Amino acid sequence: MRNSIISTLIFFFSNIIIGQIAPDSKLFMTLKTQDSLLFERGFNRCDIDYLKTVISADLKFYHDQSGIQNAKGFFESIRKNICSNSKSKPVRKLNSNSLEVYPLYNNGKLYGAIQKGVHAFYLREEDKADVFTSKARFTHVWLLEDQIWKINQVLSYDHKSD
Repeated sequence: MRNSIISTLIFFFSNIIIGQIAPDSKLFMTLKTQDSLLFERGFNRCDIDYLKTVISADLKFYHDQSGIQNAKGFFESIRKNICSNSKSKPVRKLNSNSLEVYPLYNNGKLYGAIQKGVHAFYLREEDKADVFTSKARFTHVWLLEDQIWKINQVLSYDHKSD
């Protein structure tokens, strides 16, 4: 009896401490794909129409260098700072080994997930190699809205140019 109680406690606390889901799980792979599409299509290729499908209308974006934005401010910033010059633009690359996903449940039903990791930014110019500009940490809160994964909260922090 004592051993089963100890085993149960170890299992319970190990799940609290190690809450990240396995990198080969369906949820992890789904959100890894979502992250890839978000940045490749939305950020790197400036597909604003696509971004509108994955950014929640209730977005809160916290950035350690440019403050807090809602969805409207986010789209204005993307248009002005990321997508205004196709000949010289920032691009993002994920450090794929840094990606972590933590599911969010309400009474046993999955309603969202926290995704965090490290990414690097480069300046891309025509006929030149990408030039590193900075790296940063990110935390995204993805929510299922009508069975579609959308980003609801973003933390973009620890930007460094080294």
